[in-house]
Amino acid sequence: MPPTRLARFACAILTLACGQVAVAQLQPNRPIRIVTSSLGGGTDFASRMLATSLTESLGRTVIVDNRGTGVLPGQVVSKATPDGHTLLLITGGIAWVLPLFQKVPYDPIRDFVPVSLIASFPAVMAINAQVPANSVSEFIRLAQSRPGALNYVMTVPGGSAHLAGELFKFMAKVNLTPVPYKAAGTAVTDLVSGRVQMFFSAAGPIMPHVKAGRLKALAVSSPKPSALVPELPTVAATVPGFALEGYYCLFAPAGTPEKAVRFLNREVVRVLQDDGVRAKFLAAGVEPRSSAPEELGALQKADMAKMADLIREAGLKAN
Repeated sequence: MPPTRLARFACAILTLACGQVAVAQLQPNRPIRIVTSSLGGGTDFASRMLATSLTESLGRTVIVDNRGTGVLPGQVVSKATPDGHTLLLITGGIAWVLPLFQKVPYDPIRDFVPVSLIASFPAVMAINAQVPANSVSEFIRLAQSRPGALNYVMTVPGGSAHLAGELFKFMAKVNLTPVPYKAAGTAVTDLVSGRVQMFFSAAGPIMPHVKAGRLKALAVSSPKPSALVPELPTVAATVPGFALEGYYCLFAPAGTPEKAVRFLNREVVRVLQDDGVRAKFLAAGVEPRSSAPEELGALQKADMAKMADLIREAGLKAN
């Protein structure tokens, strides 16, 4: 065999062997479990997309375990056996921002090991179609003329809707009344009906109503315009310094073997590069975005520091 072909063959065998070593750390007859929040939300969608794709790529069963909103998914995974069979898919807001507001039954750094980012998304600032404003600046003027009369959707404490709404109040110097919701779907229904006036929401649930004329989308929360909704300006164009992005992230319990984490990371990166998988994420209003474990860990720590400063400066509370 020619030297170059021999080298390629040896490299292929080594790669396969490394993969088999990593796989060997996972028991062949046990499923992989992705623990996440309630049915029907964004984390549920991302978890099911990932589970389906990994089931096909790994040739083993990957299941989704919905454990309700808030801290319960993290609590379950933090106490799970660290063997690579239990994973946590969660938003950054719950994973590392909620602990800045209140005591939670886990440490967001100590009790988990990062596997990969899954997706990122801006929040869309959407208002009911009957609200007499067609831009962020017009909405601010309206709110300033009617202190406390306008309200906004608040979902999970520490989540993107809560943080974006409170930071908008603080930075735009307006008085808006929060209305708590347990489910984003109910919040969108009430936004369309006019029971609430404003919602910082992921694009997926909002944009069909915008296109139908039932809602108005004013801007995105990201620091730069988003490819998901390129027609929208940023809130920061009117409120300088306003910036907030959401993340779906995958973690394993602390103590999970590094080889298992690396193997899972490689598989996640691979499935998120599939054109069909990417198209489904984009259609749901989120951008698939994988990472190395170290990148997610660095993002987590940087975002915690940034949000801690903003929360302290704005005097934000969980409820």
